[in-house]
Amino acid sequence: MSRSAAAEAAPESVRALPAAPKPVAAAGDSASPEALDRINEAVKQLRMHTVLPLLSRAVAEVRADHHRQAAELAVKALEIDERCGVAWHILAICREKAGDFTNSLKCYESALSLNPDEIEIANDLGRLAYVMGMKEIAENLFARYLLSNPGSAEGSNNLACAQRDQLRFEDAIETLRPVIYANPDNALLWNTLGTILSEQGNMDQGQTFFDEALRLQPDFPKARYNRANCILALGDALTALKECEAALPGVALESERSMMRLARATMLIASGDLERGWDAYEERLNADFSDVTHYVVDKPTWTPEADMAGKRMLVVGEQGLGDEILFANVIPDILEALGPDGDLSVAVERRLIPLFRRSFPQANIDRHDTYKVDHHTVRVVKWIDADDQIDFWAPMASPLRRFRRSVDAFPNRPAFLKADPARVAYWKEKLAEAGDGPKVGIVWKSLSMSSARIRYYSPFDQWSPVLKTPGVRFVNLQYGDRAAELAEARDKLGVDIWEPPGIDLKDDLDEVAALTCALDLVVGPATCTLNIAAACGAPVWQICTPGAWPLLGTDRYPWYPQMRVFLPPAYNRWTPVMAEVAEALAKEF
Repeated sequence: MSRSAAAEAAPESVRALPAAPKPVAAAGDSASPEALDRINEAVKQLRMHTVLPLLSRAVAEVRADHHRQAAELAVKALEIDERCGVAWHILAICREKAGDFTNSLKCYESALSLNPDEIEIANDLGRLAYVMGMKEIAENLFARYLLSNPGSAEGSNNLACAQRDQLRFEDAIETLRPVIYANPDNALLWNTLGTILSEQGNMDQGQTFFDEALRLQPDFPKARYNRANCILALGDALTALKECEAALPGVALESERSMMRLARATMLIASGDLERGWDAYEERLNADFSDVTHYVVDKPTWTPEADMAGKRMLVVGEQGLGDEILFANVIPDILEALGPDGDLSVAVERRLIPLFRRSFPQANIDRHDTYKVDHHTVRVVKWIDADDQIDFWAPMASPLRRFRRSVDAFPNRPAFLKADPARVAYWKEKLAEAGDGPKVGIVWKSLSMSSARIRYYSPFDQWSPVLKTPGVRFVNLQYGDRAAELAEARDKLGVDIWEPPGIDLKDDLDEVAALTCALDLVVGPATCTLNIAAACGAPVWQICTPGAWPLLGTDRYPWYPQMRVFLPPAYNRWTPVMAEVAEALAKEF
């Protein structure tokens, strides 16, 4: 990195960005008192005395959380000596704290190349890479740190976190095993072991390790928060809520407080307390939340008390595709509140535009665009400009605060989206050509199977009793890579799952809507496809998980009144629930 690059990494480049998300799984802090003491000692060893006072002041500014001033001093030092690794390290920390991860990464790399023996720089760079989702790079850097610091509890913890997030659970456990034996009183290690077990779906075992972490350190808020999530997953939302609320006062970082407040909102919703839950769910829009989406919409923000009659409103889809469809449940209510003299514009993911335009012909439907800016998610609506007379706007979930303040407020509406009737007829003809028997569409996994999501989906081999149902013609609705599962069904079970021809199940969602409406039944876990089918009024059976918040504290799916829900007795207990689905399928057809 050159002097000009150092100037580009100066504070001006991120003036508009919010505070950086902080690591919540990896341990350590690049600006901790201990870390700054080490940097200060390195400053004192510098031979070029012209930069020494600048960097001494920079360290003092970092201690005071004055990262902009510290960065300016580091840049001045680099203008004198661009090969000063300590100055690059300080600038890297300042850029990280400001949320400018891209330039921070470059600064850390410069610092490490100039001071390759300063292993703490590798550790800091590893934590930043971890936060940025660069898990393999983070793992390599943590492993490098451990080579110089064998047996380090922090280093082992961070390496295990990186391995866990790559679904290498056994490797993560083996990384922790020797260091836990050597440090049995270290609550952090027991907490991380608990996260590995719980993300595999072993909630009871995970909770045992969170309990041990809390026995060792009763005021450990992250362990209590993780324990709350385990309890929620086991189906006890009210106890989970109490645990989460008990964890909050002990949290120091605002990013972690925001994360826990959002979890608390989810627990309120999962318990059926929608009045408080939807209000608290606004926390997802807090700039301090690590995964916040920043909406670039220069219009007044809608509030639940707003007089909507005759007004012009913009609603922007949020989160994933399935969420956009789920939250669209409220669009008919918005249209009714705006009335015949009002005007509604809705920005959705581009693949949903044809379906939404047909379903809501009285609304203006177009796309939103989403970008990553230095690890921050930014969503824009390019077709709405400053001249558009929009009275107010809202992310799509926010109107739930007004229109769905109780479970009883969910309408008994068979559908709120409308598939193309001509294409439904086309698929009925195609399905008739596929052979005799009822046509049952199946989907079994999400396109994104991260460590935090994999526990929500039954392994494909657990589908065996369902697929063996006599007389049923199964139709593939699974998008993404599914060749291995289709081959397994054919070779091991003798079941030829029919592949609908000429359709892109991932991108052609209007066609997916028509196909699902032509089927006799759609079965699977919560996915975009299942949401489309249910929103269009198709008969749907969802294989849910205990504690799922969309159940809203009930044993049904209020969003889609025709949906039937199947719940396993506990996480990872897929055998009984799949047997229940198979039995129900045999009775249905």
